[in-house]
Amino acid sequence: MGSKNFRISLIIRILAIAANAYLIMWLLFTTSHYLTIVLFVGIAIYQVIMLINHVETTNTLLTNFLESLRYSDFSRTFEIKGLGHSFDRMTEAFSLVINDFRKVREEREQNYFYLQTVVEHIGIGLISYRDDGSVELINNSTKKLFKITSLKNLSELNTFSPELVSKLMTISNGESIMVKIQKQDAILQLAIFATEFKVADRLIRMATIKDIQNELEENEMESWQKLIRVLTHEIMNSITPIASITQTLNYMIKDVRSTYTTAFQDEGEVEAIEEIELAIETIHKRSIGLLHFVESYRDLTRIPTPKYTIFPVQQLLDNLKGLMKEEMHQRNIQCVATVTPENLELSADEQLIEQVLINLLKNAIQALEKTENPHIELKAFTDVYGKIIIQLSDNGQGILPEVLDKIFVPFFTTKPKGSGIGLSLSRQILRLHGGTLTAHSEPDVETTFTLKF
Repeated sequence: MGSKNFRISLIIRILAIAANAYLIMWLLFTTSHYLTIVLFVGIAIYQVIMLINHVETTNTLLTNFLESLRYSDFSRTFEIKGLGHSFDRMTEAFSLVINDFRKVREEREQNYFYLQTVVEHIGIGLISYRDDGSVELINNSTKKLFKITSLKNLSELNTFSPELVSKLMTISNGESIMVKIQKQDAILQLAIFATEFKVADRLIRMATIKDIQNELEENEMESWQKLIRVLTHEIMNSITPIASITQTLNYMIKDVRSTYTTAFQDEGEVEAIEEIELAIETIHKRSIGLLHFVESYRDLTRIPTPKYTIFPVQQLLDNLKGLMKEEMHQRNIQCVATVTPENLELSADEQLIEQVLINLLKNAIQALEKTENPHIELKAFTDVYGKIIIQLSDNGQGILPEVLDKIFVPFFTTKPKGSGIGLSLSRQILRLHGGTLTAHSEPDVETTFTLKF
């Protein structure tokens, strides 16, 4: 049985069984020792079983190999020695195939982890889901955008925005849509593009989601600035000569009237000269007024570059309250300022940010003119992403929904004597700081302006 060759081993086993069978037959006819005969029959059965196992070695080896492929278990080794050259070649072939499969799996896993890393770190939100809303994949950008840690079904986003869920469930393959979401501390302008594909028998819809609110605001500001530069340049070029000529004409008329007063005997002529002088003076005043008016709008295109310093936010709010203390006291307005944590510091241009808050505080004071028990609340804190937030809230008359989208547009104002540049200028200052300025209002309940850095 110790042969190193499968064939020799097989022949020896068969011969041994034959010899044992011959011995049994001889004992049956020549002796009555039945116990010995039973013993040899047991030996024969054992030899047959061992022969079968020996013959099925190939089947066992092949079965183990196929199971390894089926269950992707490439940790097995196939090394059967001592059964001949054909078995050595077979086990070598098995080992080579297993190694190839192992390399393919390793490459596939590396590619999977590579793609997974790309998906998780890409700056655009990605979410794939089925028709029933069950989520197959969601990356970190999407979680950060929706402020969630996990998502199993799109229905869980109803608390964030029912409109968003409805749009995601009905968007068609290859369609691009825009969804605007108004939050108390931010406005999201989401650009969504969807594509569909099949994985096995599952229809998957993948949507890319990107908040383009900042880009829209940036482009809007740039467009307004270009328009203002053109308009102010053309208006200044047209009005300046008119103001200069009318001033000269005004001096000339006065000289003529003082020199030739006695020459005009007719009262009608004197009145005509006075009317001409008054008309020229009116044109001059309006020209000068228009020049000053246009000059004020140039502020929108001449915001100084921020000079960054690090300063305590508590100090900023205390200074703000001190500047407006007397005016708020006269109007019986209660103002509360809280900073969390108390040692919170901000890196920004303190003068520019103070100017923004002064503008917002003045607007709040005006909005509280007809409010009983008026109060203003100033809050500074950090959000879940570590960004510094400053909020100014009042319980004044508020801003109507149809007006809220327009308050940051240059020249738009609801005040009789307003210029319409204060809020637009404030938003530009925040943009220069890499931040945002947004508004949320419930008329006659609360209006909140949020500065996010």
